[in-house]
Amino acid sequence: MVGFKPSDAPPPLGVKMASAGAAACVADLITFPLDTAKVRLQIQGEKKGVEGIRYRGVFGTISTMVRTEGPRSLYNGLVAGLQRQTCFASIRIGLYDNVKNFYTGGTEQASILVRILAGCTTGAMAVSFAQPTDVVKVRFQAQMNLDGVARRYTGTMQAYKHIFQNEGMRGLWKGTLPNITRNALVNCTELVTYDLIKEAILKHRLLSDNLPCHFVSAFGAGFVTTVIASPVDVVKTRYMNSPPGLYKSAINCSWIMMTKEGPSAFYKGFVPSFLRLGSWNVVMFVTFEQIKRAMMVTKKRYEEGN
Repeated sequence: MVGFKPSDAPPPLGVKMASAGAAACVADLITFPLDTAKVRLQIQGEKKGVEGIRYRGVFGTISTMVRTEGPRSLYNGLVAGLQRQTCFASIRIGLYDNVKNFYTGGTEQASILVRILAGCTTGAMAVSFAQPTDVVKVRFQAQMNLDGVARRYTGTMQAYKHIFQNEGMRGLWKGTLPNITRNALVNCTELVTYDLIKEAILKHRLLSDNLPCHFVSAFGAGFVTTVIASPVDVVKTRYMNSPPGLYKSAINCSWIMMTKEGPSAFYKGFVPSFLRLGSWNVVMFVTFEQIKRAMMVTKKRYEEGN
């Protein structure tokens, strides 16, 4: 057995939400450079690179960024990213089981349709709260830290203020529709796939309910999610990063990408997307399961001590 054992009692909602938020922050800290590389590759093509800079592949992008902008550029937008995960993951992941139980009326067995519905519901709910943090994160990751190049933002709070003053509330919630679509897809694919793979592994007794099982389930969930969500993710990134007036809507952004760059544009940054989403899923789900169980052990010991 590896790690903490499953708790006899199901964890309460507060434990699941706190565990999900903390695990997502840990995953972001580890995989953020891959996410930044993904954003740079996704926006490449909408305008010419500064001083002829061109990104080639995930590791080439990371190498180019370190060489031209310094290592700190890989963590542009990290503060906004952690803010995003604190409220975003705690809702979309922490609430998933409760929403799933609500749709099934409390019965143990949930159909795939119910799981998908629960994943879409919590994903959409999370975006409603966390959208401004996502806008700021993407814009920080997209801006270049080069001498002689004007930066759009100098700090996280300044970015929120600047966007609000220049673009209004609509600016902070820019790209909400493609983001809801993207995160509904990501959330239901990620959580449902993880759920189904883990369930199948345990049912056939291939592994016990512990770290190796969580690792395999999370890796599979990451790959399936990347394949399904990449096109919407690229459109979301382009639209959220765009200055006012460049695109009329997310659909217009999609059309311009298709006509100017072709269908392959929708899978720009696929490798870093998979490397990031796959590794993020592995770190997040493994950490989530362990933090959740550790919190339940601590809770049990505290109750026994009193």
